[in-house]
Amino acid sequence: IFLLIENMFCIFPLRKKCFAGEIVLITGSANGIGRQVALKMAPLGVTLVLWDIDDEGNKETSRLAQENGASRVFVYRCDCSSREDVYEQADKVRKEVGDVTILINNAGIAIGKKFCDLTDEDFEKTIRTNFFSQVWTCKAFLPAMVACNHGHLVSTASRTGLLGLYRMSDYSASKSAIIGMMEAINSELYHGGKRGIKTTIICPYFISTGLSKGFKSKKPCLFPVYDPEYAASRIVDAIKKEKFYLVMPPAVYLFGLKIFIPRKVVLLLESYIKFPESMEEAFGQK
Repeated sequence: IFLLIENMFCIFPLRKKCFAGEIVLITGSANGIGRQVALKMAPLGVTLVLWDIDDEGNKETSRLAQENGASRVFVYRCDCSSREDVYEQADKVRKEVGDVTILINNAGIAIGKKFCDLTDEDFEKTIRTNFFSQVWTCKAFLPAMVACNHGHLVSTASRTGLLGLYRMSDYSASKSAIIGMMEAINSELYHGGKRGIKTTIICPYFISTGLSKGFKSKKPCLFPVYDPEYAASRIVDAIKKEKFYLVMPPAVYLFGLKIFIPRKVVLLLESYIKFPESMEEAFGQK
């Protein structure tokens, strides 16, 4: 139903926002989706701010972005799982670049262990990196957006945030928390009269990055594993159109209806697409 409604609106395309002059901060920009989003943004007249713990990868993203047309690129080493580091680097960005107007929270990790095999440290690391990093970046940059009633918060969540999956208890918990937080922030902004600030929640299936290295879909016709460049193009398009949700592929919409679908049906669907087998092949090796 949601997909049909969205396609109906596509007959009358939404006006796309202009990016010229925006200051865009991307976390996890050294590779994968973060790098590809930076390259898609590079020719649009934005100032790019790149955050990652991988210095060499981040410098390479900066070089490629400049080759793609970016005139101003700032590179910072930031461990997004550290609150102190996030706030310290945020202060530097405000002083050296200016107020961030588009925040793209992309940094994340996936461990891929079963719940009883996860140590407390594993679980805490996943929550800090995937969820709390977004809490801290929003705390750091949202107040300036609120002050001028202009900005855009983009959060990479996951299909696993809509429905918990095999070997993904910590990851699903972190992504579900992101979705809840962003929906609440959106509500506060709307009812607080700050409607010039947009929010976009990204909920993809697996994407062929280092995060899910080795994962192969058994039913690619229903649940394809997208390459980072294609995923990035969809993300940038969703930001341009100011979509609240970007869910991909379309079959993932089914999992947004989990309260209407018996749990047994969901488990049977997982068996049909052989998701547990795919996860064992990707993450189950010692």
